[in-house]
Parts: sequence; structure tokens; C-alpha cells
Amino acid sequence: MSEPIANARMYAVTPAAEAAWVELFRRVAREAGVPLAYTRYPAPAPLETLWARDALGLAFMCGWPFANLYPDHEPIAAPIPSADWAAGRPFYRTDLIVRRDSTFARLADTRGTRLGWTVEHSQSGYHALRRHPVLDDSWVWTGPLVMGRRVIEALLADEIDVGPLDSYWHLLLARYEPDTAARVRVLESTKATPMPLLVASPGFDEGAVARLRSALTGLPPSDPSLKALGLTGFAAVTRRDYSSLAEAG
Repeated sequence: MSEPIANARMYAVTPAAEAAWVELFRRVAREAGVPLAYTRYPAPAPLETLWARDALGLAFMCGWPFANLYPDHEPIAAPIPSADWAAGRPFYRTDLIVRRDSTFARLADTRGTRLGWTVEHSQSGYHALRRHPVLDDSWVWTGPLVMGRRVIEALLADEIDVGPLDSYWHLLLARYEPDTAARVRVLESTKATPMPLLVASPGFDEGAVARLRSALTGLPPSDPSLKALGLTGFAAVTRRDYSSLAEAG
């Protein structure tokens, strides 16, 4: 196996946000004694290609593919956002957003309009929409838009009328790119579900996984890297924690 890599593509919302992840991963790798080479993997390159690499040491994976498509990847830890909707847990939700200047007051008001979605393996960008009780086939499902940034662009370009945004991605956007975040608003949010988590490739050294997990979960809430990323910490997670996202059959 080549030198293990770290990657924060899912939450590299801006260059400054990615730099904060690079610094956190660098410190965690040093504390754990696990050599990790941070490797950029910019959107819109498919995440499936990244997840298929055999040298992942610390990389974000969405909970739905983790629960349904990648049974052998090693769970390490999941972030705990510093937000009321997380309630001190490694949870997030999907914000259903519209343009700031739109006339919609409720999600139901958008019935019959264009609803954006990202990719079919995304919990926040697709499966949360499928399971949300308000949404149905009366909307014109428009996609795949692939990523949160494209959802924002499609809204502002009047290509869609309402779209999904990972609430933690949204939090980071508001922190690092407030002018863009101010151009949209949330009509409604889905129920909270387990956060995307940091994983290692199948067969990654168990001792290294344990040390990385310990280094992440041992970070105090006052840690400057956590504060820079809008987090209170990391929680150890297992496959059982993501069983609610597993599809029957």
C-alpha cells in the first residue's frame, strides 16, 4: 500500500476551510504517529473514485454510501458541529434553501417548481429528500447537481427554485463565505441523521485507526482547529451508528 492519504473534500467549502482541515489533520496525524499525506481532490471529480483508493487513512465519506455501498471501510470518527441542530451529537440535516429574494414562505409553497438534487449516493442531497414527508413527485426533480456549491450556483442562476444543502456545509459557507450564504435562506430542514464520517480503507492498520480515533476524540472543545471549523469535537462511531441509513434489501 502506498503512503496513506488524508482528504476533506466533502467539507473543503472554500480554500480557507480546506486549509483549516489540512492543519487539523496534520496535528492529528502527528499526535497519532500515523504518516498521512494530505491529497487535494477538487470537485466535481467523483467521490466514488476517491473512496475506491486503497490508501485512505483519514477521509470523509457520506453516511449513506458507508451504510449501503462500502461494507469494509474502517470507521474512525465523526465531527460534532457547534450548532443547535446537532445537539452535541455527530448529526446533521439537510437545509432546503431558496434565493433570499424569492417569495416562498414555506416549502409547500414550492410545490410544482424545480427541486435540485446532488447525486444518488448522497444522504443530504438525495436520500434525505426522498424521506422528507413534504417532498414528493409534484416537484420537478432537477439534477444531478453533484455538490453543494453547484446547488447554490443553480439557485442563483434561476436553474432551480429550491435545493438541498448539507447543514454543516452551510455552516462553513456562512463562516468562510458569508456574502454568498446571505444570498439564500432556509425554508425548512429535514430531520437530523448521522454525520458524514472519517474513514480508512479496508485493511488499514487497526492500531493506526485506533490512534487516529483517539487523537480526534481527545481534542478539547477549545482547540483552535475545532473552533476554526465550527466543531465542538469528534465522536467515535461504528457501523451500528449508521444503521438508520441502510436501505432495505
